[in-house]
Order: sequence, then C-alpha cells, then structure tokens
Amino acid sequence: MRVGILGLGEAGALYAVGFAENGWSVVAYDPGDVPTPAGVVRAGSVAEAVAEADLVLGLTGAKAAVAVAAEAAPHLRDGGVFADMNAGAPELKRKIDGIVGKGGRAVFADVSVIGPVPTYRHRTALVVSGRGASVVAEHFRALGAPVEDLGGEPGAASARKLLRSLFMKGLGAVIVQTVEAGRAAGDEPWVRRQIAQELADGEATLERLYAGTFKHGLRRAGEVAAAADLMADLGLDAALARDISRLHTLAARPEGLSAAPLVTDELLAAYAGLPTANIGDARDRLGLVDSGINPLWTGARAVGRALTVLTRAGDNRAIHEALRIAGPGDLIVVDGQGDTSRALIGELIAERAKARGVVGMVLDGAARDVEVLEEIGFPVWARAVTPAGPYKDGPGRVNVAVAVGGAVCGPGDLVVADGDGVAVLPAEEAESTLVAAREIEADEARRRSSIRAGRGDNRHEHAERAGQAGRAGQARETGHAGQAAGGPAGAPAGGPAEEPAGEAA
Repeated sequence: MRVGILGLGEAGALYAVGFAENGWSVVAYDPGDVPTPAGVVRAGSVAEAVAEADLVLGLTGAKAAVAVAAEAAPHLRDGGVFADMNAGAPELKRKIDGIVGKGGRAVFADVSVIGPVPTYRHRTALVVSGRGASVVAEHFRALGAPVEDLGGEPGAASARKLLRSLFMKGLGAVIVQTVEAGRAAGDEPWVRRQIAQELADGEATLERLYAGTFKHGLRRAGEVAAAADLMADLGLDAALARDISRLHTLAARPEGLSAAPLVTDELLAAYAGLPTANIGDARDRLGLVDSGINPLWTGARAVGRALTVLTRAGDNRAIHEALRIAGPGDLIVVDGQGDTSRALIGELIAERAKARGVVGMVLDGAARDVEVLEEIGFPVWARAVTPAGPYKDGPGRVNVAVAVGGAVCGPGDLVVADGDGVAVLPAEEAESTLVAAREIEADEARRRSSIRAGRGDNRHEHAERAGQAGRAGQARETGHAGQAAGGPAGAPAGGPAEEPAGEAA
C-alpha cells in the first residue's frame, strides 16, 4: 500500500514515520526546508507525491488546503482516497470534496484529529466522515488508532473537532491569561499550583496548553474563529468564542498579551503598495467602503491604524479631540453621518495631523482645501468637497466602533486606501488577509503576463474557483506577514512554522 503525505510539519512527519513503520510505501511533499523522515521518499511536487497513492493525507494547514487539493486532484489515482486532516471549517471540507470528487475518480474523507499527535503519533484518535470515511477508518485502525466513523457528509467530522476546540482552546486561553496575570503580579508559581491541582495531569497539562497557545496561537485563532462561525450558524451567541480567538492572536505576537497594537509597524509596511482591490477579493469583497467616498487628489494612498471618530453631522469638535491623541501610523476614520453640507476638515487640520504622524483621513462627510491637501501630500478620502466650514460644538466620540460608507471600523483596525477606494480590515485578520491578498496579486500578475504574451488564460477558470475561493474564504486562517501560504501553485505550507493538524487540543 502506498500513502502520499502533503505537508511535513510536525504532524505530517509523525504520520509519515508511522505509516512507514507499518509497512506502507510513503512518498511525501513539502516545499519548505524541513527534514525528510527516515523511510520516506521525498517527492519533488504534489503530483509526484499523490500519483499511484492508495491514500493521500492533506496535512498542509487549512489556509492552503483548497489550493493544494486543486493541484492534487488531477493526479489522484482511480479509487484513491484524499483525506484532509486539517482543522478547517465544515464549509472548507465541502469545497475540497467538490474538487476531489470532480470526475468521479477519487473520493474524499473529512478527517479530524482528536488529541495530541506528538504524544500518540499515528495512533491518535480520529473522527471521520464523507464517502471515503470507511476506507480511512480501516487503514488507521490497522495502525492502532481509535476511529469514530460518522459516515454522512464532509464537514460532520470537522464540526465535531470545532465543538471540542471551543473547550480545549478556551481552556488554553484561560490558562494563558491567568498565568500571565500571575506573573505580572509577581505570583506566578502560586497561580500555576492552583491551576495544576485542578487538572487531571496537573503541571503537564497546564504547560502543554500554556506553551501551545503561544507556539500555535495564529492557527488556533483561526480554528476558534471557525468554531465561532459554527456557533453563529447554530443561532448561539459567539462573543466568548471570538474573544478566545483574539487572545490566541495576541499570544502569537512577540509582545504576547501586553497592551500593544495588533497592527504593527511591520504589518503596515507589508501592506504598502498592495491594491485595495486585491484586499477586497481576499476578504470576499467585505469591508470595502462604498464608492461614494473617493480620494480628493490623484495618486493618494495611505496605510494606517484606525483612529476612529464619531461626530454629529457637520461638526468637527471630536476630530480635534482625536488629533490630541493621534500618533505616527494612525489613520483617522470619521463617521460624519454622510453629511456633505459642511467640510469636516481643511488645510489647518491636515497640517496638524501630518505633524503628528497621521498618514491620512477617511471621512464619511465632506472636506475642503483640496489643492493644499495635494500640495502638502496629505491623503484624504471624502464623500464630497465644499467650501462651507464646520460647526465645533459636538457632541462626538473618539476611539469607538464606527460605520463609514457601509463598512464597520474599530479602533486599531487596519485601513488601506488608494485610488480605487478604502478597505477596512479587522485587526485580528490583518496578517492572514495579507497572505491571501498577496497570492491574489501574484496570480493576477501571472495572468496579465500571459495575456500580454498572447497565450490566453483558459486554465484560470478552475484555479480561480478552487484556489482563490479557498484563499478568500479562509481569510481568517493564519498566516504571518510576508510569508506565503505554500510553494508554487498553492503547494503545502508544511515546515516547523505550521502547527500540526492534530496538535494537542
């Protein structure tokens, strides 16, 4: 029997060794600079890894899963089984099932890993569903793994995993928050003892959940965000789950839980030059300010952290309050109620803002002194231009959630604006969106080159439906600024930076 392994991160490597130890022929692919386990043949491509494989295991990370499945699908053998083992949402599994099952050659299995692969290796418990579930269950049971075969449709197993994640990742989040608070108070040893004595395996469980939250925070944040979406689909309040997801995002930063912005200066720099159109595509066209708000001069572009302002129509008192606390990298976003009768800002406010390091303004309202704004290089997006000055009486609010041009913007969110318009990204989604938007930008560059060379673009239709839909639909999934989700053509992410699909909890 032959198994193809896509992704040689921690879990992928352990599964590869386990199958090899049990007499399987193992061929694996990973574009990253990761070791090849003993007894495993390293393939040079996805196609080579899956060709002639009776069983293919997708262990690439959920953010790359759709693109990898699309690359693997044409090369799967008749009667083969493609088992996706990533901790993705049910919708993701159904997308992959559609890709793998097209043409009727291979079948798909939704596989969720329930437990720590570093501890139990290839014998870690599984839950499986989909047409290929019974075959996967038979193979893994032969390796000694407990397998619960749900039958049914793809997505059933992943839903079980997400329900468990609400507890396990929530427990990890509570442990991290409590230990960090204990450390800040100078009482960490006592706090650890209190937690450990309540856990079945004491300090070992505490440390696994504590250290794992920091190590795998971004991937876990995406997993819990998917669980929150599942809760919302079930008609339940998902606020706690979304807070747990946010804590995991914080834990993944070098600053940890310290009060530092999620949108760092490095992330702002990484977005420089990235078109708002690509950002919108990466987020399923969500978070885009309506087309009535436009740049006031040609060539205007800005990337910054949102400093939000809510003000009465035609009144700019709250904008003056915002300027008192504004700093470098801030982009002031003003909900001016869409009123265009009076300008909320002009050259003097722009000069003050620029002097404080503010990178631009987005106004759901009007502005004036357009020529001077262009002359001093201060970018402003507004709904209209009028010479009429504002009132200065209030009321207003600073650093509250606002709605601007149909998009919700919170304090600290990432705002990108260019000649096409304005995109607003929730701070916790900024890193993962960067990965997806860069993939879309690179894909468009390839297509443009092909068109200019006269080669046409016939193959792109399927790739866009499969790869791009997966990238956009998984925008909440993890990804670091400046890192690609995988190798060429959506290859597996793998590597030590990728959390194993069956990582503890």
